[in-house]
Amino acid sequence: MKKISLSLLFMLSSYYAFSQGLPTFQLGIKGGMNLSKFKTKDTFSSDNQAGYYGGIWARIGGAGIHLQPEAYLSGKKSNLVTANGLENGVRFTSLDVPVLIGTKFGAAGIGLRLNTGPVFTLMLDEEQNFGQAASSAFNGDFKENSIGWQFGVGLDIGKLNVDARYESGLSEINSAGGYPTTKLNLYTIGVGFRIF
Repeated sequence: MKKISLSLLFMLSSYYAFSQGLPTFQLGIKGGMNLSKFKTKDTFSSDNQAGYYGGIWARIGGAGIHLQPEAYLSGKKSNLVTANGLENGVRFTSLDVPVLIGTKFGAAGIGLRLNTGPVFTLMLDEEQNFGQAASSAFNGDFKENSIGWQFGVGLDIGKLNVDARYESGLSEINSAGGYPTTKLNLYTIGVGFRIF
């Protein structure tokens, strides 16, 4: 009996190790909210403002490592405030394309994921709201594309998944002379569903 138990244990562990090495492909949808904030140098302050995102994700991998490309339509907003109290409310609609590499721990349909990688952003629409006095202080000339870096953690429970991430802007997002170095930092939380 002891030999049978050891043999079964060996077979199960071998199967698990082999299945971890096989390449897999998954596809899903995801949506959630973001909190965006401008990171500026000295001149402006900025507060976190809530926005949204939604789109698709794929996961390709094996041997405990996966590549996770994604594409999302994202709405972001933030307020820039000068030392004099003048405000510029900025709203963006963008296409965000993270390309993440990660690893997953767990079994029986439940897993914890860690991932990181670059995110490429293409600006689709931009809107600025400020009074006449504020417009002379800052009228942002925002760039059409930018690059950031994401760090995240996720939880898979069957076909459902939850992700929380931080995105740090790597490139400046404006080309206006009135702005100092301005980058966009982002916190996101989302819920997804694996289609297959």
